[in-house]
Amino acid sequence: MIIIAPLSTEKAVRLMEAENKLVFLVDRKASKADIKKELEETYKVKVKAVNTLIGPDAKKRAYVTFADETPAIDLATKLELM
Repeated sequence: MIIIAPLSTEKAVRLMEAENKLVFLVDRKASKADIKKELEETYKVKVKAVNTLIGPDAKKRAYVTFADETPAIDLATKLELM
């Protein structure tokens, strides 16, 4: 399992509203292509881009930008973040 959990922080909510992005905690060994593929197959969404970051807590986060036809808020509602 590549995607561990979605993040629901203040920053993540701001990104979702302003830039159509969601933030996920992901496996440290996962590549951007793996993350994109799993999101598209699991949730039937269109991913535009994936950026990753390993934070000071040694956890890897994926900042996922969705295509215009896939609002991030719809997926957030489906994942019960909202």
